Amino acid sequence: MAEHVLVTAAWPYANSHIHVGNITGSYLPADIFARYQRLAGRRVLMVSGSDAHGTPVTVRADAEGKTPLQVYLEFHSSFLDLFQKLGLTYDLFTSTHTENHFKVSQAMFLALKKTGNLYTDRQKQWYAPSQKRFLPDRYVEGTCYICGYPNARGDQCDNCGNLLDATQLIDPRSKIDGSTPELLETEHFYLDLAKLQPALVDYLRTREHFWRPNVLRQSLGQILTEGLHGRAITRDLDWGIPVPVEGWEGKCLYVWFEAVIGYLSAAIEWSQLEGQAGAWRDWWTQPEARTYYFIGKDNIPFHAIIWPAQLIGTGEWFGKIFEERDSGPLNLPYDVPANEFMNLEGRKISGSRNWAVWGLDFLSRYDPDPLRYYLTANMPETKDTDWDWSGFVRRNNDELVATWGNLANRVLSFSYKHWDGCVPVPGELRPEDQEILAAVEAGFKTVGNFLNTTSFRAALAEAMRLATEVNKYLDKAAPWFEIKSDKEAAAKSIYTALKAIDSLKVLFAPFLPHTSERLHTYLGYQQPLFGEQYVETVQDSLGEHQVLRYNPAAASGKWAPSELEPGKALQKPEPLFRKLDESVIEEERARLG
Repeated sequence: MAEHVLVTAAWPYANSHIHVGNITGSYLPADIFARYQRLAGRRVLMVSGSDAHGTPVTVRADAEGKTPLQVYLEFHSSFLDLFQKLGLTYDLFTSTHTENHFKVSQAMFLALKKTGNLYTDRQKQWYAPSQKRFLPDRYVEGTCYICGYPNARGDQCDNCGNLLDATQLIDPRSKIDGSTPELLETEHFYLDLAKLQPALVDYLRTREHFWRPNVLRQSLGQILTEGLHGRAITRDLDWGIPVPVEGWEGKCLYVWFEAVIGYLSAAIEWSQLEGQAGAWRDWWTQPEARTYYFIGKDNIPFHAIIWPAQLIGTGEWFGKIFEERDSGPLNLPYDVPANEFMNLEGRKISGSRNWAVWGLDFLSRYDPDPLRYYLTANMPETKDTDWDWSGFVRRNNDELVATWGNLANRVLSFSYKHWDGCVPVPGELRPEDQEILAAVEAGFKTVGNFLNTTSFRAALAEAMRLATEVNKYLDKAAPWFEIKSDKEAAAKSIYTALKAIDSLKVLFAPFLPHTSERLHTYLGYQQPLFGEQYVETVQDSLGEHQVLRYNPAAASGKWAPSELEPGKALQKPEPLFRKLDESVIEEERARLG
């Protein structure tokens, strides 16, 4: 594994609150992966931000009588609140509405233009007479001409996943007022995907041995079956990034083109905030660096076709235009581990119908680690899964509380009580003690391999299996009875269990950072496992905006077995998790819809 690891998560549209399907789709897996890589000693840069310029933002602004800027700032603030409470350790969570992002996006546009991978053409676009303006593709809905889905968007069908030509929609209608638009001609810049197709196919061929089947199916498979053609990258809009070409006033870069550039611009902004202007190149131009894009399956074409095509198409010209120096070609995605969808109680999540479990609402009643645990154990890595409130309560009570939480609490409490608040001095360990410690220590390789290959469900299941094995060891050793007749033997059992728990704490840490950090403190450690999250206010020519940052400086955690010392002072422990009454199942179901 390369030392430099870039971790990205999909950019949420700043037009609605975030639900559990969004969290398990991209944000949580990105954080689990980043936390593990940091523990393993790699130089991690985790970036993302709010998609401020998407047409969903302007649609909401029109509906509420607000400006797009007001809508974006409102939801961006809620994202920062949620991600802090959930513990998502972005080195930088920013937005597309920054001076830096404007400059980076325009530089990439000009680089593509310089390399001959853009062309202009006149096309027909939907125009709404009732509003006297051209409609962005997402302002148009209709029946998909591929699968017949009646509520397809102009740019993509949520049912079949195909990228669409908005002009071919059957029975089109304006998303704003339901009126029937008409086709009028307008001029735009196009990304020449047909020209880039051979290089793109060559790149995707190198991914065949390890990319997830759904990603390959919607990228390489789709290209080989249907081929690529030019795609417009500008639109007649007044909210977004201006086209940096004279005579093109009143047109902006299309959001699907500029939003993915945010992964690059966020890395550059982070470098600037760190006072190391060129540091971003460690992740973007060093060939041995690896970049991971955590997204939902609806975003696969944009991240596995469009974004690599943009990167290939810029050649070595981005650095020459943006920095006025040759910084080399930009790295292509190493992996795009896209998740499928999470449904809710057997039905598709729908924010407009309030058929959703909203992140901030959930955290107003429950703790973050049980949410992270259930969403990981139920993560839709290879197929759609379902959030079920009875399943959440069962996993919380039977696994977090009964298997892991009780193990940690009863052993620490017993040691604190009977050995004067310290780790027992065990003397020479017995074969059965050494056997369970060896089994837990082997988990660092097993769980680490699963995490390295983005198999998060398997990694979490293996960590919980090891916790179960430690419980079995304790049931057999029974130090609670052993201490009555042989305190030295009980000391061996409790020391062994504490050492196993100390290792398990690290194995669980990427998934359960809040409780792992508390347990780390109970075990007497002074330095935290992870660094510090904080919000920073940034000022530029577009105004003031807030960003979420992560400072790794204080972190002491390592992906390595316990080195717990006999006699170490402990802190008085408290239970890590709360048992939930089954009455909450029907209470929460009653909130839906």
